Amino acid sequence: MMNNIAGKQKNRRLFILLFLLAYVLNIRAQYGLDSLDWKIGSDTLRTIPPVMAQSFKIDKALTDNIRNENFKLIPSKVNIYDLPYSMTANYPNYKRLALNSGVLYGAGFLALGVLYALPENATAWNKSETIHTPPFKRWWRNVKKGPVVDKDNFIFNYVLHPYGGAAYYMGARSQGFNILYSALYATGVSTIFWEYGIEAFMEIPSLQDLIITPIAGTLMGEGFYILKRHIVANDYRLFGSPVLGNIVAYLIDPVNEVIGIFAGNPNRSKSRATDTNFAYTPWISASDNGKIFGFTINVSF
Repeated sequence: MMNNIAGKQKNRRLFILLFLLAYVLNIRAQYGLDSLDWKIGSDTLRTIPPVMAQSFKIDKALTDNIRNENFKLIPSKVNIYDLPYSMTANYPNYKRLALNSGVLYGAGFLALGVLYALPENATAWNKSETIHTPPFKRWWRNVKKGPVVDKDNFIFNYVLHPYGGAAYYMGARSQGFNILYSALYATGVSTIFWEYGIEAFMEIPSLQDLIITPIAGTLMGEGFYILKRHIVANDYRLFGSPVLGNIVAYLIDPVNEVIGIFAGNPNRSKSRATDTNFAYTPWISASDNGKIFGFTINVSF
């Protein structure tokens, strides 16, 4: 019994030794271990065989490319117009959205002034009442009474408000936000910023506007986004016309296009980088009556 066990162990050791010998011979044949120059008394390898050296070589171009590609995946660095169309992909640029929101806030007060200058039958605002009531007292009274079904002009309720909602929506959609977050942004701007914000100084918040502006604005805004993707893909041309393409781009995405003039627009190629640039050139002209000073402004489209 003991002899059989000893014999099996001996056979097992012999099998392991033969396996290791075959493995070493295979490595030697594959990597050319005869070319290795080992330093006596050290495990440092002086010469590495070509195949092994290639295996451990770091390809700098490849690693740089991987790093650059991963860098592009940082949401704030991604231009959504360079990516395939998606309803759910989300690459939010919060910094640019904050700039858009600030500009919208300033434009809201400008719009308030324009609306105030319109006749009362256009806006249904009681101008005499607004003059005799302090602004914040008027705002608080209107907020407490709302929302109500208003009797504003049709074009305000069912044309301008949906268009405004679409502009709010594009303010976020063009900055990498998906449909859901762009719709939430449009809802927040139209509700908090406009109905219960600026416009509440002049009238009670409107029930129609609270519903129509974000919903119709989202539907219209996604159509605007798809149309702008087509315009951007064709180098800001529509039906082959750069003039028509630029006009439509400004109409369907006014916030981003106007801000893009000053803060940069990644959608415009380098060949068209001057399309919306301004050039200011002062000049002096001599005449019989003396010198004439002036300047020239060039606006390229």
